[in-house]
Amino acid sequence: MAKVQEEAALIPPEGPLPSLARRFAGRAVEGAREALLAQTDRWRLWAPVAFGGGCGLYFGLKAEPPLWPLLLAAVVSAGLWAGARRRGFGRAVTVPLMLLTCFCAGLSVTKMRSDNVAAPIAPATSDPVVVEGWVLDVDSPGARGARIIMAPVRVQGLGADETPMRLRVTVRGEAPRPGDAVSVFAILNPPPGPAAPGAYDFGRTAWFQSMGGVGFELGQTRWVDLPPPPRQLRTAMAVNQFRFGLAERLVERMGPRVGGVAAAMTTGHESWIAQETYDTMRDSGLIHILSISGLHMAIVGGFVFFAVRFGIAAWPWLVLRVPGKKVAAWAGWIAVVAYLVISGAPPPAERAAITASVAFLAIILDRPAISMNALAVAAFAVLLLQPEAIVTPGFQMSFAATAALVALAESWPRRPREIKVPLPILIVQRAGTWVGLAILASFVAGMATGPFAMQHFNRTAVYGLLANMISSPIADFIMMPMLALGVVLQPLGLGGPFLTVAGWGIEAIMAVGAWISTLPGAVIHTASAPVIALPVAFLGILVLCLWRGRLRWLGLPLACAVLVWPRHPTPDLWIADAGTNGAIVNGDEALAIRKVGAFSRDVWSGRRGLTLVERPAEGWTCGRVHCAPDTPGPLALWWGRAAPDDEQLAALCQSAEVVSVRVELTSLPEACADRLVLDGRDYATGGSVELWRTESGWRALWSTTERGARPWNRLGDPDYQE
Repeated sequence: MAKVQEEAALIPPEGPLPSLARRFAGRAVEGAREALLAQTDRWRLWAPVAFGGGCGLYFGLKAEPPLWPLLLAAVVSAGLWAGARRRGFGRAVTVPLMLLTCFCAGLSVTKMRSDNVAAPIAPATSDPVVVEGWVLDVDSPGARGARIIMAPVRVQGLGADETPMRLRVTVRGEAPRPGDAVSVFAILNPPPGPAAPGAYDFGRTAWFQSMGGVGFELGQTRWVDLPPPPRQLRTAMAVNQFRFGLAERLVERMGPRVGGVAAAMTTGHESWIAQETYDTMRDSGLIHILSISGLHMAIVGGFVFFAVRFGIAAWPWLVLRVPGKKVAAWAGWIAVVAYLVISGAPPPAERAAITASVAFLAIILDRPAISMNALAVAAFAVLLLQPEAIVTPGFQMSFAATAALVALAESWPRRPREIKVPLPILIVQRAGTWVGLAILASFVAGMATGPFAMQHFNRTAVYGLLANMISSPIADFIMMPMLALGVVLQPLGLGGPFLTVAGWGIEAIMAVGAWISTLPGAVIHTASAPVIALPVAFLGILVLCLWRGRLRWLGLPLACAVLVWPRHPTPDLWIADAGTNGAIVNGDEALAIRKVGAFSRDVWSGRRGLTLVERPAEGWTCGRVHCAPDTPGPLALWWGRAAPDDEQLAALCQSAEVVSVRVELTSLPEACADRLVLDGRDYATGGSVELWRTESGWRALWSTTERGARPWNRLGDPDYQE
């Protein structure tokens, strides 16, 4: 007994801290259990997120993966998931396996999609060739003139298996019309690569559109006789002929300024929009109105839906015999499909049409049209058909904004309706509620899309919320409905009044944009964050929207990743593809050596958050093919197609630390011994480059290093790519 008492005395008495620790741990476990139980019907919402993660991983790879390991991983994970469900394992096992299956499926589907759209790519040549083919469509004009989309039939020097399926050609003079058979004498190149390492990759976008090259016409377009095109191509050209004719009639009826905007919103043709109008709408945060997307599909489909439903409800005999809501849903879906055809079915419009179709299908099946489940189905459908959409700003911004708005609707308190409230008070209450909801919805959507605008476009329209608050009622209730009615009734000669009202709406919105864009500090320019920051922000937004409970706020710091993530050090030099242009960084400014390649240098400077400054006339010695500082500086350029002689090259090396020569060099003079000389061999394999000065020399980052060895990674002559 004494021994037991002695051992008990050695055990310290239980104090308050161990008791509090156990109590805290117990509450934490119970809280985690309750949080997980609250997600019982939400786990399936993460399936398209995991699928999209697999799609995104495919584009993040530096080398093209083979298909069979991806399919094997998808089959094995699906088998494990099915086995776990059959054996009755809990959600702790089946949910991770489901997400893994969706992730592997997304990776496999994207690879199969890439292989399926594979088409020949034009070789990089400096010699012009004759291209004969059909004009499929008229594209938006570039800096050098009108552009057309061609379906080539014959390309000089290329066999049938080497001929690209589609070409985008910049032509001289007025562009031919869709359906014309033409012959152009042009220089062909692969689609252009990124303007800077990590920048927008048009070559990747062109790959998934089977766009095998770009051309620059040197002569005049000639009309030729060609064999009849295939039926699918003939149908596509007929649709585009109708679209282009409709755009011309709108411009003729409403004037180039207003009609150009109406044509862009109706048919997708932006040929008549002035650059000034484009800049104004962009700086005011209203640029989304000019491109056909979810907003336009929602307005057109919603307008037809409510109009048909109201018409049925106003006819007592009919309302007793047909399900008005479902009939209206079918009418709205038909309107969306018709609008998709008239718009030319660009990828953003296709994604918006799929989302709208899912919403109308939910109504037909007696399901909620606006819900997270419907949004998840729409996201899955879009990614199954267009997995490449995961890396496009349109998809990211559209679904982020929609998810945020649906989450807002889910969390909005449902108050009981008032009984016997005087009409004036009721009107004031409803108006106040509507205005408050509109402001809150615009704020939430703006916050959800903000990270993507900062990362992709490097600019934030500070007063975009105000601009959209003012213009949204005009666009939703006046401009788009009247424009739709005017287009439908114009063939009957009845569309004039509606187009006139639509023109008033367009004028009002453009006036709002002009006012907002001139306000002090209307635009904030921001440098792009590292690539990883955007997926982290996207995940944070999804946690905020999809998670149920207070733990959703853990996604808030993740959603701010693009805003707070440290930026990479700014490079000291930038040299464009093939060494045709360059810039020298000095603080927050970048001195552009040449004015050519405006798109490339704007993209690069925007990504780095720099202000472009034109090279002064003094202090530089520049000729037709070269430019070098008078006193030793950081960069000298030789963009001529003929190689400099030893004396010219030595002079360049004496004037700058880095010398860029467009052509390949066989030898270097003694004056270049301690200089970094980049020549055509480097640009042929590397593309554009950024350079940092270090203690041990210059460090270079090439665009092809960021792109990796992918099937769309081809380089051409930048002189014939814009």
